[in-house]
Amino acid sequence: MTGNGVGAGGSSGQAGGNGSCEPELSDSLKTFGAVLKALREESRLTQEQFAPLVRYSVAYIAKIEQGKRFPPRDLLERSEEVLGAAAGRVLGAAARSLTRKAGLASWFRQWAGIEEEAISLYAYECAVIPGLLQPEPYIRALFERRLPPLSEEQFEQQVTARLERQRLLTERPNSSFGFIVEQALLDRRLAGDGVTHTLLSTLLEVGRLRNVEIQVMPRIQEDHSGFEGPLYLAETAENRWVGYVEAHDCSMLVTDPKAASAMLQRYGRMRSQALSHQATASLLEQMRGAL
Repeated sequence: MTGNGVGAGGSSGQAGGNGSCEPELSDSLKTFGAVLKALREESRLTQEQFAPLVRYSVAYIAKIEQGKRFPPRDLLERSEEVLGAAAGRVLGAAARSLTRKAGLASWFRQWAGIEEEAISLYAYECAVIPGLLQPEPYIRALFERRLPPLSEEQFEQQVTARLERQRLLTERPNSSFGFIVEQALLDRRLAGDGVTHTLLSTLLEVGRLRNVEIQVMPRIQEDHSGFEGPLYLAETAENRWVGYVEAHDCSMLVTDPKAASAMLQRYGRMRSQALSHQATASLLEQMRGAL
């Protein structure tokens, strides 16, 4: 989910390289998950016991074992420490057999995992409302306009996947979420007044959560540091910052510390240039009342 990944995230949330797409189940992913589960059970560990030992959440380990998440690199090393060298070699062999289907957002698979474990998640969007903030009518409006068109099955899978990702906002109350969106995205009234009214109401509702900050970048802003495009940032449990960018079915995970630091500086500057959280809420109320 851009971060909708397109999500921090992505991130507009379209199929292909966008963050909106959840990883499809593939035989290799399911095989890796089954191997991990078998090795874990052989060591007589439950998911609840194993997860903290490898420093991932129980929900994340469950999704990897189900073949719904691409395993992060750190998991192999951490699993070997817990399960032993022999298990580590078996798991490594299973990892080398993993394949990524054509058109599947391979970078987003990793980002989705980072997103779920992040203690801080920031997003700036100038193309589409971030996936974590999109109400269902807005999501459906986006996928209806997707080119090339999605099949009916793909369409429903994408909608369901994005709505599922949004549970992060309430299931991780100790994680901080920050979103900066361009006012032009609200002015556009994508799919009409009804969808826009729902979108504004959703932004107001989500913005009341203590762990969520939503800011609108004014339509006119002479000092604007977001001219390089959308960006998504996540702070890991180890306090390491990772970035994510995507466009037109292409996406990239930014792990280089200097590059991630530059993205963090730009986001920090934009926070000072955008409307405050309170001023944003007032603007959203005003826009909703005008519909």
